[in-house]
Amino acid sequence: MQLFRRAFTVLAFASAPFAFAQNYPSAPITMVVPFAAGSGTDAVARIVAKRLGERLRQPVLVDNKAGASAQIGAQFVAKARPDGYTLFMTTNTSHSANPGLFANLKYDPVKDFTPIARVGELPFAVVVDSKFPARSMKELIDHAKANPGKLSYATPNSTSLVASETIRRIAGIDLLGVPYKSSPQALTDLMGGQVQMYVADLGSSMSMIKAGSVRALAVTTQRPVKSLPGVPPVADAVKGFDLTSWNGVFGPAGMPRPVVEKLDAELRQVLAEKEVQEQLAQLGFEVWPSSGPDDFAKYVADQLAHWTSLIKQAGIRQE
Repeated sequence: MQLFRRAFTVLAFASAPFAFAQNYPSAPITMVVPFAAGSGTDAVARIVAKRLGERLRQPVLVDNKAGASAQIGAQFVAKARPDGYTLFMTTNTSHSANPGLFANLKYDPVKDFTPIARVGELPFAVVVDSKFPARSMKELIDHAKANPGKLSYATPNSTSLVASETIRRIAGIDLLGVPYKSSPQALTDLMGGQVQMYVADLGSSMSMIKAGSVRALAVTTQRPVKSLPGVPPVADAVKGFDLTSWNGVFGPAGMPRPVVEKLDAELRQVLAEKEVQEQLAQLGFEVWPSSGPDDFAKYVADQLAHWTSLIKQAGIRQE
């Protein structure tokens, strides 16, 4: 009898996660975004969250916890219960760049999170004000070399900082970085002449590019972006430039595997829908899902190593 009870207890515990997954979700889900409303990641999150909620038959509510280069949102999610009701849509800022940029980071991008699914790539573009004389990356570099120390760039996030500093290092130009709290603020000052260059996410800058308010000189991806025909990659003019701005969904560490797999499967179904792809394409976002949580976990680890190397090569000092 004692042996039977022990076997029953083991079986009950083993099956508990699966029973939980079958009933999941039974309440609204919060999707934390570590950037301000109006940012590219926020726009992507709202499109994905709406359709994911429809598929799961529970609302998926976007919660913006911006600040400190995505650290505030990351710390919040890292401390949340790993029950699948707190998700984190974030980017390379929190999980690839911050460990190399901040000496006293209060979260571990690997140990404190459960990778669920890569969503895709939100390309960034080197943009200047429409009245700025440069019409290409080569002309921008030539202008900077002719005016050493007189040009500045906006940096409201880690991608902008690392991309700008990598361009500065490889091209051998003298630029001054100016920190900002948000992409919209940086774009406003770019058009106002307070800064001359900004490596901006297409989610927040695409409408201004299409309107002609700012001019896109190059994209940070290794290949041209469909939504910006005729705009070449930075690497065409800055040899050796290799920087990917990825976007993905995590949860706190310790999430039940069946819940992770259910969320991954539903997210992949969402991203396969033509309507969702078209909505994301309007932001310049390129859907690029992982083939599973393990594949995404490996990608995150590889990108962490790559960005750490980029930061060291650029000579960026930790804060």
